[in-house]
Amino acid sequence: MVGPMYDFVANPLGAVRLTFDKTIGSGSDPSSFDGKDWGAVDLFRHFLFDQARLSQVPILNGATVNWIKPNTLVRFRGMIQDMLGNELYVGAYKDGSVWRTNKFMDISQCPVELNSPNMRLWERRLLYCVPVPGLNSWAESTSEVAVNMCMDSTSEQRDKRSRMDIEAVDHNDFPVIPISNSCPFFCLGQSFVQMVENLTIEDPSSSQYLDPKNEGPCSSHVILPDVDRDSLPCLVKIYDSPESELKLNDVFEFVGVLTFDSELLSEKVDQDEFSNGLCDDVSVNLPPNKVPCLHCVIHRKLTVYDFLQNSPPTEPKPHLVKEAREALLRHLTSILGNDGVAAHFMLLHLLSRVHARADNVAVGKLSLNLTCISKEIASVFGTRLSIVIKNLLPFTKCIPLTVEYLNTASLAPKKDYQINRLIPGVLQLAEGSHLIFDETCLETGTLNSAGVENARLLKALTELQKVEYDFKYYKMEMMADVQMLILSEGKSNMLPADIIMPFQPSSAGSSDVVPAEVLEAWRWYLATVRSMPHLIEPDMQKVVENDLVTARQADRSLGSQDFSRWLTMGRLISASFGETSLSLEHWQMVKELERLRIDRLK
Repeated sequence: MVGPMYDFVANPLGAVRLTFDKTIGSGSDPSSFDGKDWGAVDLFRHFLFDQARLSQVPILNGATVNWIKPNTLVRFRGMIQDMLGNELYVGAYKDGSVWRTNKFMDISQCPVELNSPNMRLWERRLLYCVPVPGLNSWAESTSEVAVNMCMDSTSEQRDKRSRMDIEAVDHNDFPVIPISNSCPFFCLGQSFVQMVENLTIEDPSSSQYLDPKNEGPCSSHVILPDVDRDSLPCLVKIYDSPESELKLNDVFEFVGVLTFDSELLSEKVDQDEFSNGLCDDVSVNLPPNKVPCLHCVIHRKLTVYDFLQNSPPTEPKPHLVKEAREALLRHLTSILGNDGVAAHFMLLHLLSRVHARADNVAVGKLSLNLTCISKEIASVFGTRLSIVIKNLLPFTKCIPLTVEYLNTASLAPKKDYQINRLIPGVLQLAEGSHLIFDETCLETGTLNSAGVENARLLKALTELQKVEYDFKYYKMEMMADVQMLILSEGKSNMLPADIIMPFQPSSAGSSDVVPAEVLEAWRWYLATVRSMPHLIEPDMQKVVENDLVTARQADRSLGSQDFSRWLTMGRLISASFGETSLSLEHWQMVKELERLRIDRLK
């Protein structure tokens, strides 16, 4: 049996063109493919998932960008930091009597006449994506197979195969011509060239860089010497997907064709060329010699599971959950100087998430304020806690709060209308991120207007799990789901946490190194039980209601927030045991933990 005429990884455009030619040859009208797939995506989905070849696709990041060839299939994992609107492009055109396509590419195979009846304009979305803020090194996806494949640039066999792929598809051997000169993009009202003005790249010759048949060095690799390795952004172009599938701050893995061309769109095209007036600002086209561009074929939203390496089976078997819970709780107790009560609350905090919203209440959050922590104590226990959490959760940040930080930090994202870009802020985070705020560094001082605004933003995030984005003429609230841990000497007024827990260590604690396989088991445990559903059976619901009424009669200061916190703790304690419903035993544990905590507050 003869294999396919294309290599999905080395020459993905071969599959695109060949399926297009086949579909057109069967009598289909190119106009019918605007916003639709003609079978190419199904081929890639079969290759990547049905045949389990996803691991063979190189991952695009700061460590691999210099080794990956343009016009090959890559993966990029990141957060959608900005949504740049839509772009019209020449999706199909007639070359003589033959229809051809420019889908999933930035360059045209041959010159195209504007306003020609033999040309079809299609639309795609532009997303500006960045590595997930606070992504820890253990959660970075690696594929030795893919890295070795993309680094093996001297392989004679691969070069030969690539030439065969191109020859099999490009039968007429058309010259490769930049779209900017012959077939411009028509862009709808966004401009973001300036967002990468500080990035530089070596300027390879256009003939070597544009022609995939060229054997020169610039056709083999992307050269990007000055980009921050930990924050390589990517312009992702989305085809044929509903807008509701991709939202701001969502974390996705995009699989598509990499284009990184120093010549393409390097000069601004005279707007007078566009007699049809479709382009409001051609500078919307991000220069590809600054930021790599990925033409997305397939995308999938990522969960915490996707960041686990060599994780155990996802099925939460009782004995696995029990073993992981006991071991993690022992470790947290040891790290916290044998403070078992604080360790229990820490475990519940790490399992918390916003699972619903009722009116203005984020149901499920459980922020934790550890008090009685001085600078000296924070330097020991705070450092250990930070390391532990960093090793357990994929996205974490530690922020030392000082007056200077509050007065100068940019916490909220802001819209810059001069470049039509959303400038990121510290609080633009992915769902499930964890923040540690160290207030032990906070001293007496005066907050300026920016500091007051930042303090207000932090309070809103703590209480409501919302962040206000500044669009200059108005502000928009964006929902968040961020775990917040506050370390302070007294109760924090700036960050009013759900749980105020006086820290009472009885020993210096331990900082033993945890084996990698144990850490992997704990990460699996947290990810698994955190996502489990939960309910309260009718019989148990009656018990809870009676206990809440009794508690209210005994202490009139108790209110809805207290009761909501108890119910959240009940849910989290049940989840920590791998249970999906609240039992009487676990409800008794909630009441006992609350009693011990209140005793410390007296």
